[in-house]
Amino acid sequence: MLENINLPNVMVLDIETVPQYRSFDEVPLLMQKLWDDKTKKQRPPDETPAEFYKCAGIQAEFGKIICISAGMHTKEDKFRVTSYASKDERSMLLKFGEMLQKCAAKLIKEGQTLTLCGHNGKEFDFPYICRRMLVNGIPLPSPLDICGKKPWEVSHLDTMELWKCGDFKNYTSLNLLAAIFGIPTPKDDIDGSMVAEVYWVQDDLNRICTYCQKDVVTTAQVLRRFKGMELLPEEDVSTFSV
Repeated sequence: MLENINLPNVMVLDIETVPQYRSFDEVPLLMQKLWDDKTKKQRPPDETPAEFYKCAGIQAEFGKIICISAGMHTKEDKFRVTSYASKDERSMLLKFGEMLQKCAAKLIKEGQTLTLCGHNGKEFDFPYICRRMLVNGIPLPSPLDICGKKPWEVSHLDTMELWKCGDFKNYTSLNLLAAIFGIPTPKDDIDGSMVAEVYWVQDDLNRICTYCQKDVVTTAQVLRRFKGMELLPEEDVSTFSV
């Protein structure tokens, strides 16, 4: 499986997102109305738009990115993760976009292509990054700018999609894949449902950043399993924050 994928050319991504405002009361009135309209079919009948606002982080129009972690294998088969985390979403996205564009350009000069990989990345992480970049007036880096490209020209991998093996499963969590492949769980501290509280209430961005990095490492380990490779030992993984 994935015999033609060269791991040093793969960038593994994960993002953490939260609602744009601490509470629904702080949301501008127009956006409150638009949130109500957008979520009418999603929220339980007995739940108000304000009560459902805790889920706003998963909607790019009503949420924001607070951390992006990007990991790549080195030619020595080690794994390096760099995280971009900030309360200033635009500055963070600018730094990440510049890094991504430079990395893609470097590989192009070498006659190779950068591949982006994430767990549910095609459905969530990649389009979310694109939407938030557009909202912030940032040009899309070439690996994310897929408009007009043919399917075989889009170098995106999704470990959840790969796990389907052709069937139509709706969702398989990264935590479940980690468990069945004998990979340490990335959810040993917090999980995605806790990120908004850790950000808005506990004001602990570093904790969220660490969690995001764990997801990237776990996704990379799953990808290695798909390729029939041994897992990376802990000492071969390094993490950095920008």
